[in-house]
Amino acid sequence: MSTRSAVYLSEKERRHLKGLLHRGAAPARVQTRARVLLLTDRSLGQRRTDEQVAQAVLTSTSTIKRTRGRFLEEGLEAALKEKPRTGRKPKITGEIEAKLTVLACSRPPEGHARWTLRLLADRLVELGYLDSISHVAVGERLKKTRSSPGG
Repeated sequence: MSTRSAVYLSEKERRHLKGLLHRGAAPARVQTRARVLLLTDRSLGQRRTDEQVAQAVLTSTSTIKRTRGRFLEEGLEAALKEKPRTGRKPKITGEIEAKLTVLACSRPPEGHARWTLRLLADRLVELGYLDSISHVAVGERLKKTRSSPGG
């Protein structure tokens, strides 16, 4: 680790990190990052390699480097928190979820004793609420709402 990428914590930052760990209420990833920053801190004269820190915290050296780099570039809070994840937005919004729930609670189509996930997915597309949706996605959303189609 070069001196350019060395972490020097202030007393206030060190107390904050130790407080996070002492309370134990922070998520595990935040606690791991706090431990990484405390162990890579050179302000108290200790010098540990990335490998030593990774072994002590039970994580990879890339996590050590990434956490240290975010601390040096963006500060303490940025190093502790996760960046928002990019990803596809969910197809089923709150409005569509409400329509799905109403549909699942309605009478099943002619010739069927109850709604199936495939029937619900097909009907959502038929009604123009979505361009396409899988029966698995419909089932996952209904599971989250504790709904039971046909039950």
